[in-house]
Amino acid sequence: MLPRARRRRDLSPSVVLAALALPILSGCSSTGDFGRLSDPLVTDDIHAWVGQEAAARAGAPISPDNLTDDERTLRDLAFPLIEPPYDRQRWDAVVYEYGTKRSFQRELWAFDPTAYYRHLQGQFHRSSAARYNQLIDDIRNDIVRIGPFYMTALRVVDLDRRRQASLAQIADLTRADHLNAQARVGENSLTIAWVNNSLKQRCGGYRFALDHLAVAEPEPAAAEADRVLTQLQQQIEASRVVVIAPHFAEVLNAVAARHAAVPK
Repeated sequence: MLPRARRRRDLSPSVVLAALALPILSGCSSTGDFGRLSDPLVTDDIHAWVGQEAAARAGAPISPDNLTDDERTLRDLAFPLIEPPYDRQRWDAVVYEYGTKRSFQRELWAFDPTAYYRHLQGQFHRSSAARYNQLIDDIRNDIVRIGPFYMTALRVVDLDRRRQASLAQIADLTRADHLNAQARVGENSLTIAWVNNSLKQRCGGYRFALDHLAVAEPEPAAAEADRVLTQLQQQIEASRVVVIAPHFAEVLNAVAARHAAVPK
């Protein structure tokens, strides 16, 4: 999935809901090709909440600093790897993309390994072939998505290491400057960790579905599904990025000591 085009940065919930009403009234979906939100509904920081949610879930502070281009792209690419694959074509996808429905954010942290299989058994998949095809398509879509995400994650982690090095060298930064910088490092690291964990869980859900399909509805396509799932697992292991942990307490203590040593 390519980074979103730049738009006006902030939308209120009322504007988001108004935008949502347009595709409903016209009888059209709010998503386009590859499950992406239609361009007119996209703004710069549509997924900024992803990093904030990751930090809030861990009890970490949230930075008020602006996102860099890479940090924004990281969140854009993270969202479809966190969201369940069967939620990409929701009629109300715009509400979820903007993170304006808190119940959805809570649901993102609750993993049910049987949920994907139950989805394949739903009314939209009326044959065994359709179920296998959907499984294979969803796995392949994840294979396509994780490369760009992890390439961006590597850049973000590298720049965060440089950021932390700069914190130790610049003498006139305030406590707020230090905390905000470390909070952003935390948001970035926790976002990457969230995707790492989500991908592991997704593979578990795909494996559960494939194993049960192979028993309940054996088809030649099971071999292809197993092949692409193995490919996804291998690519995840090869691409996994080691995140860096921010040290809030140590940084604040060091800043306090530095300021205390300055003559009044």
